[in-house]
Amino acid sequence: MPNWTLNEITQAVNGKAMNTESIKPVSGVSFDTRTLSQGDLFIPLTAERNGHDFIQTAIDKGASAALWSDPVENAPDDIPVIKVKDTLKAFQSFAKYYLHDVSPKVIGITGSNGKTTTKDMVAAVSSFKYKTHKTDGNFNNHLGLPKTILDMDRDTEVIVLEMGMSEKGEIDTLSKIARPDIAVITMIGESHIEYLGSRDGIAEAKLEIVEGMDQGTLIYPGEEQLLYTRINNGWVDRKVKTIKTFGKTEGVDLFSTEIQTAMKQTIFKTNQKPDVACTLPIPGEYNVQNALAAILAGEALGVSTEDSYAQLSSFKLTKNRLEWLDGINGSTLLNDAYNASPSSMRAVLNYFKGIDVAGRKIIVLGDILELGAGAEAIHRDLHKRIDAGSFDEVILYGDLMHHLYEAMSEKTNASKIHFFSGDKNTLVSYLEKNLRSNDTVLFKSSFSTGMLEVVTKLRQQENV
Repeated sequence: MPNWTLNEITQAVNGKAMNTESIKPVSGVSFDTRTLSQGDLFIPLTAERNGHDFIQTAIDKGASAALWSDPVENAPDDIPVIKVKDTLKAFQSFAKYYLHDVSPKVIGITGSNGKTTTKDMVAAVSSFKYKTHKTDGNFNNHLGLPKTILDMDRDTEVIVLEMGMSEKGEIDTLSKIARPDIAVITMIGESHIEYLGSRDGIAEAKLEIVEGMDQGTLIYPGEEQLLYTRINNGWVDRKVKTIKTFGKTEGVDLFSTEIQTAMKQTIFKTNQKPDVACTLPIPGEYNVQNALAAILAGEALGVSTEDSYAQLSSFKLTKNRLEWLDGINGSTLLNDAYNASPSSMRAVLNYFKGIDVAGRKIIVLGDILELGAGAEAIHRDLHKRIDAGSFDEVILYGDLMHHLYEAMSEKTNASKIHFFSGDKNTLVSYLEKNLRSNDTVLFKSSFSTGMLEVVTKLRQQENV
């Protein structure tokens, strides 16, 4: 557990300490009083609401100190406060200071899909040789990344940081806080195309991950022309010393040669170890690409391929990613409802189509968000990925999924396809009445659709 003095924090954020008569050690940080623990430094952020308004709650819950950017006369006098111009920037500066102080190897991971899975894989590989700290859940933005840094123990040797974005410039900010030694780009898809305009714009935004580097290692999918062209034209030369590529065919440094998929695992071989198989405890051929990136990251850390294989065989995936659950009425649920993009939707549908199950195979799909003007066409085109003969029922939820419903209704037996919108209880009621023993149900949608609520209600209660 980290511990800091008030003076140390004050210097790190270039602030001015006040009310220092009673000083207690700081053992953590929190910008949300709902999760604040005794001994935390409270960071009142100003966004939709002014976090300074919750200072008394922070004090009551045992905060040791607080940053402060509101007028000094409004500051409490019964807790030390550090006056700063901007609490968010001070928070990020504190994270930069602590990262430099601990000085672990830093691995940054970004991409349109697969960030969290790759983060979990890289952390597993790294932990074979080093004490490793990683992003918790999806804490990958301008708040989550500095929080992850400040949560690490002082004896951490490697930190694995997921970097998410929705707009240009966000990865640049995160990279300059983290200063990665190793940067991984998983793939370029259509996520956040609403804000970035095109896959070209997405590729440029993802390459911002090198901006905080100093002659580090970049790992990326070498078959992605949007990245390859820019990198080959010198975009990263001043920041990157070593480049490693992964993919599906010859021409990259590491590629898969054989892949076998099953209901709950994936087995593959590579060009580097053609006679040795790696077994992943998760399904989906697309996850092999994430594993290849993790193996290359392991190489950069000095972890052998054999040891990486061993670590990958038992790595733990973050909750709500391809999570098999026991459902009501003897059904089985495959929960992948935390996030969605067109590419991840297509990939999981392709996987689900290929598995063998004992009973009916049902898919429940919710809206894919942040697609901008192309949202209607993208949802409609998903019908090309849904072979009606491979699924017993297709259940769609959300305004955008109505476009897929219309496209499928033209060619699919009406009894196989169902559409819901608005109140999710109607969807839940339908599934509660119709799910039966040996049914296998895939749930996939963007997080904001609330599909996780549906999954929770359909789980066997003793397992929730």
